[in-house]
Amino acid sequence: MGRAHEVRAASMAKTAAAKSKLNNKYSRTIYMIAKKGGPDPDANLELRAMIEKAKREQVNADTIKRAIEKAKGGSTESYEPVRYEGFGPNNSMLIIECLTDNENRTLTAVKTALNKCGAKLGVAGCVRHMFDYYAVFTFEGLSEDEAFEAVADFDIADLFEEDGFITIYANSNDYQAVRDALTAAKPDLTFVEDVVTYVPQTTVTLTDQKEIDQFNRLRAMLDDVDDVQDLFHNIVGLEDEEE
Repeated sequence: MGRAHEVRAASMAKTAAAKSKLNNKYSRTIYMIAKKGGPDPDANLELRAMIEKAKREQVNADTIKRAIEKAKGGSTESYEPVRYEGFGPNNSMLIIECLTDNENRTLTAVKTALNKCGAKLGVAGCVRHMFDYYAVFTFEGLSEDEAFEAVADFDIADLFEEDGFITIYANSNDYQAVRDALTAAKPDLTFVEDVVTYVPQTTVTLTDQKEIDQFNRLRAMLDDVDDVQDLFHNIVGLEDEEE
């Protein structure tokens, strides 16, 4: 059918795989939160926040429902959070967060991906101290003064306006409270970014094409590991690269 058809087919397959990965990620997370704190989002604020986040990322509604029903059903299936730290191309820093029911399997898969992509696994804590853990919000709809007033009671590391958007870095423990304060100030607030994430204190730029290819391959390999939930790094300038 020609090259154009092959490209479209490959793109569709990649999109489907990414969607499957996203659904799997939230299915595990929602299940564990519901199992730990209860399946009622009104009583379990952590669950409510995760469901809202999943919906914003367009996770299938059936995926969310099945995860909660699974927790209600008393499933004995259990996943434990595991964090790996290491170094990528050009001494970049990596944090790999996983949710697993078999740590030996997960460790083997992560080490294999790192070793094949010019990266290496480090000891616990080797790079974590070089990242801050923040609740990060970027949005439009409030002025800088209005945003500051809305969150004045919280521990805010930074608040600034750029290109019409406000960005706030807050204590990760205050995620839901800060978000509620912002939406109370403007209920229809549009969030561009709304996460709790690792923010690097220093950054690295990859200029060598081999290193860029290695890192993109690493991201792709880790995406194929179901146990891997997130990859955080301090590399800048690759956001638009194909994974």
